[in-house]
Amino acid sequence: MDDPLDTAVWRLRSRGCWKDAAELLAPRAAGDASAALRRSVVLTERCMYTSTGWDAAEDALRLAEALALTDTERGATACERGYLAYASTLLGVRDRADEARTALGRAAALLSPGSRIRPLLDFRRGLISQHLAHNPTGALAAFQRAHAGAAAHGDTLLRSFTWRHLAAMAEADGDLPEARHGFAESLRIREELGYLVGIAPALAALADVEPDPDEATRLRTEAGRLVRLLGGVPVWLADQLSPGTTAD
Repeated sequence: MDDPLDTAVWRLRSRGCWKDAAELLAPRAAGDASAALRRSVVLTERCMYTSTGWDAAEDALRLAEALALTDTERGATACERGYLAYASTLLGVRDRADEARTALGRAAALLSPGSRIRPLLDFRRGLISQHLAHNPTGALAAFQRAHAGAAAHGDTLLRSFTWRHLAAMAEADGDLPEARHGFAESLRIREELGYLVGIAPALAALADVEPDPDEATRLRTEAGRLVRLLGGVPVWLADQLSPGTTAD
């Protein structure tokens, strides 16, 4: 991440300052497809973590779609549209499941097999299978492809998400040692990257499969502290610790 702008955006994004990160990208995003896509990613992530800012995310995504000229750029924006529609559906804002599936299908048709975006697409198709279609077999296959692809392309942040979701599937199957390993790896990566907004969910997930009650309590307490530090973000984790539940 050698570009000073990218570095500044990452620091803001990782601390939940999505609006500030988007404002930094706005001048370049006005006419640059890559910057417009990055701005769309930031604002869509805000929707997932806060369940707010939907109109801003839609506007940013429409701009990215308008600037996309190549198949790769169009595929990337379709992947983002699918994720935004998925987030809206998952968080109960509006049912856009059909839009999510259609957009991710369009992305699959546009992106080459070796595209660096393919692992992210596989991951998001896994989310659809897991949370909307309730198809664990399809979800597992998609997460495994995404996990391998993220490693091949050096996408460490995505790897933290694939570890997390593979671990959740292991937990559902009753394989608690494998679940603990996956959740611990996800937490390790997020701590190393400084992805602060993702650390609390990783702590809470690990607590759920921790056999030592004292350690589980410690992990949940730390998760709660981070959620409060970030002003109640992620909102769904604040609810879960209250309690309530969802998945990133």
